[in-house]
Amino acid sequence: MMSYWKLLGVASATVLASFGAEQAYAQASTITVAGQSYTLCGKENSNCSFLGTGSVVFGAVPPNAPSVMLTAPRTFTNGVGCYVGAVSNTDPAYGYGKACWVRAVAAGSPAATPAPAPAPTPTPTPTPTPTPTPTPTPTPTPTPTPTPTPTPTPTPTPTPTPTPAPAPSPSSSAAISCGTAVQKAGGTANGLITADTPTTDGLRVFQNNAPFNLTVTTNAPNADTVIWSIADSNGAIRTQGSFPVSAGVQTNTLSCKSTWSGYGAITATLRANGGTLPRSGTRPTGIATFGVLPNLASALGTVTYAHQDQHRFGMQGFNGNIAALRALGITWTIDNRQQSQMEPNGPNTYTPSVNDLDPFYKANPDQMRIVRLDGIPAWNSKTGQFTDSYYAPKDLTAYQNFMAKVGTDTSLIRAANYPNQQKNYYQVTWEPSLGWADSDANFVAMYKAAYEGIHSTDPNAVVMGTGNPFAANCTTCTTGYLQKFGALGLWNYIDAVSTHGYWNAGTYPAHPPEQYDSDPSAANQANALDNQMAQLRQVMQNGKPNMKLFFTEAGTSYDPGLAYGPTVPSQNQLFAHAAVGVRSHIIVLGGGAQLTTLFYGADYPGEVGYGSFFDLNNAQGAFGASNLSPKPEAMAFATMTRVLDGTNTLGRVKNTPSGTFVYDFQQLNNGKVVTAAWTHNNSQWPVNGVYSTTYSTTYSLQVDNAGTSGNVTKIDGYGNVTTLPYSNGQVSLTLTEVPQYIVSNNATVAKNNSTVPVGYTGQ
Repeated sequence: MMSYWKLLGVASATVLASFGAEQAYAQASTITVAGQSYTLCGKENSNCSFLGTGSVVFGAVPPNAPSVMLTAPRTFTNGVGCYVGAVSNTDPAYGYGKACWVRAVAAGSPAATPAPAPAPTPTPTPTPTPTPTPTPTPTPTPTPTPTPTPTPTPTPTPTPTPTPAPAPSPSSSAAISCGTAVQKAGGTANGLITADTPTTDGLRVFQNNAPFNLTVTTNAPNADTVIWSIADSNGAIRTQGSFPVSAGVQTNTLSCKSTWSGYGAITATLRANGGTLPRSGTRPTGIATFGVLPNLASALGTVTYAHQDQHRFGMQGFNGNIAALRALGITWTIDNRQQSQMEPNGPNTYTPSVNDLDPFYKANPDQMRIVRLDGIPAWNSKTGQFTDSYYAPKDLTAYQNFMAKVGTDTSLIRAANYPNQQKNYYQVTWEPSLGWADSDANFVAMYKAAYEGIHSTDPNAVVMGTGNPFAANCTTCTTGYLQKFGALGLWNYIDAVSTHGYWNAGTYPAHPPEQYDSDPSAANQANALDNQMAQLRQVMQNGKPNMKLFFTEAGTSYDPGLAYGPTVPSQNQLFAHAAVGVRSHIIVLGGGAQLTTLFYGADYPGEVGYGSFFDLNNAQGAFGASNLSPKPEAMAFATMTRVLDGTNTLGRVKNTPSGTFVYDFQQLNNGKVVTAAWTHNNSQWPVNGVYSTTYSTTYSLQVDNAGTSGNVTKIDGYGNVTTLPYSNGQVSLTLTEVPQYIVSNNATVAKNNSTVPVGYTGQ
């Protein structure tokens, strides 16, 4: 029940302010700002409703905050949403319960514009040794891969941390609900207040509509009230509440359940004594994060795989962590069989065996292996030291004999553990362009030895190369190596192409994969990831038609200049990190790759932000971390894998407007059509500034024959399902920078409206 108050404004403006009787905590009914009286018009995450023109302030005042924490007044007409992204682009009282207050003003009266919040100065990182720059210009420098030991990414001019500008997510029936706090004295305090959603597997990721606990530990100097909220990846509040606590250390447990899926950021504070959630490892101050997985069974049904290797998603960084791999929808990881590991001390010291398999794989046969072969031991190295992919082996006969043993080993393992896997997959080199110093002839000779050795014992082998950092458009990219060495015979010694998927000199939010699509220079347009995919597929087709294509690494870091710390990453950085990361993998699959490999598991030292999870124990991250909490990217990945795994690529949808990216897929066995769609605009995604959470465009997608009407299913970027009507065969979509997925049934229409990538023949 809403009641309306009438306020007499200057001139003829009339303001009606509405109040929610269901408020979870009290707010001052009137406040004074610069000598002017303002009346409460709405709580955070509701509407500040009024008629006419009103001057609105947003924030918190005592006793809900330790001091007055308000935005400067802004003028609105006929109401405004009382949340960050509508009434204000910044949060004036992070972690505190906020509200809106309004006063009537004459139409056209100026109101003060809020001063922009200063972005924190990023912590500079040491400038690493630069990586060789690919030619021709303007193709960017590949991002080095931290495998087996990470090397720093070249650091461009630092980008300031963007100021958040969150927006509310579309409404749906999905929701988070939490019960009354169950309280007991004692616990482990860390400052005034902490919060967690603990799990036995260390992930803090939950099944949809399954109970989980939100635990808040307080150490209040005196009796107080906890004010808490949970925000999504856009910064919109999904649920909030408050409860009283006693003085001293106290553990408060709320039982929660969520039919909404996505990333949750918990904030909590004490009404009287303040405080905020402490930093934990690479996770910044102010938040504790968790995730809720999507339940897409009703939207997608069940896909049947003829062969296990039809799956499309791999990952680096979570070998051994089956809970993380399954939560993220991963079915491929990389297993090592380098000569440097298996024969470190001399030739003929390795004996293949069906038991030569990590217990992790034996226990989890849903996780397939891409066998990694790069790495030459010192005894077989021309340099007398270990070399990765930069010289051919000194003794190619010993190398070929070793590869024959790897083929035997892999065949035995597949037969015993992967009866439904059709082929075995081997990658010979790993980013060789970062340091290849041997002759061109020896590069081909090395591949010949590997190919002939493996195929002599494994009739189901798929030998792949060349695994360069970039897919295309430079001499040191995978296309450059395929063309150069293909002319010398390399095509005879590979069965498929593997590459890494970096697309710029640093792949991070300020360098989205679509950045160059709208560039006036055709040379620059060629560097956009979608255009690199087309180039790579064409080079493959020219060299050896209809080859399969595997992306064995691609990742997104934070913007350059940022360092793990109490204010890094910002909410806006996390939002953009997820959007860019997911889009890059969709472009890869939509452009004709069989598989794409997500990089990386949890944050690690040296290269900031590649992790899809925070490491909660180590301030700079650590390899193998197991006490984790998700970033938005993890939960966006979990949706993408569930939607697009078990599909064939139909290709890019034809005749889309500039800045609109739409790819069609179809579930195996002639199943449902899944369309991934988003928009990108460089002006809304500035290199220095805030990445827009609200920018959108409209797009009409044909899903059925002309003259027909019905419904399709929309899955948002984090797995929330809604139904959309269509008429005359067209559904109207509102596209944002975060991909959405449309599930429909008319495959004939989808196939006619999309272009299959050159040489792609399905899974």
